[in-house]
Amino acid sequence: MPIGRPKQPIVLTPDEREKLETWSRRYTSARWLAERSRIILLCAEGLTNNEVAKRVGVWAQTVTKWRKRFCQKRLEGLVDEPRPGAPRKITDADVERIIAQTLETKPANATHWSTRMLAKTTGFSQSAVSRIWRAFGLKPHRTDTFKLSSDPYFVEKVRDVVGLYLNPPDRAVVFCVDEKSQIQALDRTQPLLPLAPGQVERHSHDYVRNGITSLFAALNIATGEVIGKCHRRHRHQEFLKFLQTIEAQTPLGLDIHLIMDNYATHTTPAVKRWLLKRPHWHIHFTPTSASWLNQVERFFAEITRKRIRRGAFRSLVQLERAIEEYLRQHNANSKPFVWTATADQIFEKINRLCQRISDSGD
Repeated sequence: MPIGRPKQPIVLTPDEREKLETWSRRYTSARWLAERSRIILLCAEGLTNNEVAKRVGVWAQTVTKWRKRFCQKRLEGLVDEPRPGAPRKITDADVERIIAQTLETKPANATHWSTRMLAKTTGFSQSAVSRIWRAFGLKPHRTDTFKLSSDPYFVEKVRDVVGLYLNPPDRAVVFCVDEKSQIQALDRTQPLLPLAPGQVERHSHDYVRNGITSLFAALNIATGEVIGKCHRRHRHQEFLKFLQTIEAQTPLGLDIHLIMDNYATHTTPAVKRWLLKRPHWHIHFTPTSASWLNQVERFFAEITRKRIRRGAFRSLVQLERAIEEYLRQHNANSKPFVWTATADQIFEKINRLCQRISDSGD
């Protein structure tokens, strides 16, 4: 015997389904409208309120509310009812027009819109444009970078590396290996002005170069400890010395798995001969243009932010001592980075990015 009150079935007309699908995936739709549209689309598939709530990530009571609203008022029931107060001067159509113009056009004399430029073009106030941008999380003044790997063995390499992160082998140690090259010992031309109430730390914009070094590092993914060594040159000879350092600091009887890129110094004949003599060493290459897959890059970001970028070093020796001291303190209280993404989740994210780039549903 069914439990609870029967739910009124939802049957969509072709026009309603098309409108709901547009609202659920178009970037110019408000988040709340996209969420309600997905709720109704799933209800129309015959799912229960609890099943819909689990898929959308809301409470079951929320699904009940919008199912009832839709059955009573159809599409108009998904829009919030007007609240008491002065009538709105900017309609939903105006908001959609501003969002569409921000996303789909550019000003004639600039690479991106500013709130004042768009306000002058659309006839709305600068504060109104600013409020709409904030509501939809639009920041045309900001930009970021990306690069998709063109490695023909991208899928195989990702599955190999991620498999080591999520299910490391028994009686083995896994190291993420790379070099942070061209670290400059920079000294400012004038004394630092320290942090003070109401005033940030200040240093001169110009500097003096006192030499460069390279940090060779191997991150143990199980413990977070880092084996590090600074070398003045960045050749395969220095990389071989670093491999010997790893071997000396690894307990006997364990297999050693190295995750690294196929940089020229990693694949020279001398390095290959050295590795062939050690069958318990296993090499796992990351895909080209996929340094984000190597966990040691996260350590490089931390040491750069915490110790190198704002440091002032009068000599190369001072820089190398600062790096060595950071390594000692890091290893004294090391914690591993927690990797949670599966290979399939990575591929799905890249697939969504490719679809956005190509504007294709294929």
